[in-house]
Amino acid sequence: MTRRQWTTLVVAALGWGTGGIATRAAFGVDVDVWAMVAGRTAIAGLIVLILAATRGELHPTAEEVKVGWVMAVFNLAVPYVLFTFAYAYASAGFVGLLAALIPLATASFAHVMLPDESLTVSKVVGLASAFGGVALLGLSGDSGLAEGGRPLLALGLSLIAVAAIGYAGAYAKRAAGGYRSMPVTGLQFGFGAVLVVPAMFLIEGAPTAITAAGWGLIVYMATVSTVVPFVLYYRLLQDISATQVSLVGYLVPLVAVVGGIVLLGERLQGGMVLGGALILLGVVLADRAERVG
Repeated sequence: MTRRQWTTLVVAALGWGTGGIATRAAFGVDVDVWAMVAGRTAIAGLIVLILAATRGELHPTAEEVKVGWVMAVFNLAVPYVLFTFAYAYASAGFVGLLAALIPLATASFAHVMLPDESLTVSKVVGLASAFGGVALLGLSGDSGLAEGGRPLLALGLSLIAVAAIGYAGAYAKRAAGGYRSMPVTGLQFGFGAVLVVPAMFLIEGAPTAITAAGWGLIVYMATVSTVVPFVLYYRLLQDISATQVSLVGYLVPLVAVVGGIVLLGERLQGGMVLGGALILLGVVLADRAERVG
């Protein structure tokens, strides 16, 4: 990858990595899960709508609508809800380490869906290493929280979210060249809002009790942790492989772990260190296989 492409990945990682920290902080000011997801999605959709209008991209093609719906379900609604619930049961660092599995999940789906991105021996070894790390995380019982936490539940929710994102990444790459990044991003958020906003009203009611601090965190998640990284994500998919784009998973755990410790007082426990090391080793092996191939 070029220096520009790596810089783009780093910016996206900072956005996604700090999103987990903002989520944990939002729980601290009593923002409910569905209000957080719905507010983040709706605000992001509005921002992208305005951006698309300024670029004259308000008329999506049929293919862009199709991709937008798929991404709204698998790259937004399902993972956003599940990851947000996971943050209620484990630290930002814990969930961030599991997000490192996204490159391997993407590589696995790409093997089935993309003829030129088959799994290699190195990728399979990397996959085995990473899931060894997941098993260690689960067996250790460490959640990264000073008290409480349900690491097994957080792990299960996160793994389903990772699988959804992996499928979405391979699907978006398969359709690359048939859509523009801005319309698809806007449609993803728009359709995502259609899915999660009614769910919020049904489950939690109107978000009338959110404080100014809570809304500030939701706006941060909508802009820095949603709009910016997703726009960059779709642009990169036009130029490099789905597995390479998903290597943002290298950096998200580092941002989440360090940020959680510094900003939230979370703990880096032994099981997280060993499990996270195995997960990242698996991602490294997959990356080397991609570059050699």
